[in-house]
Amino acid sequence: MAFESFAGFLAMGRHGLYVWMAYGVTFAIIVWNALQPVLQRRRLLREQSALIRREARGGK
Repeated sequence: MAFESFAGFLAMGRHGLYVWMAYGVTFAIIVWNALQPVLQRRRLLREQSALIRREARGGK
């Protein structure tokens, strides 16, 4: 499908809002799926570090 102009491309034959929202949601989900393991690993390491420090002091 060829578009007459860039504005026509963005409008996608009056379906642009739906198309670009679908791309945006998909992109957000992909970014979330990529970041979530990194954030969980950081949190786990921080919690384990705190636990080790607590045990080294002899407290619970």
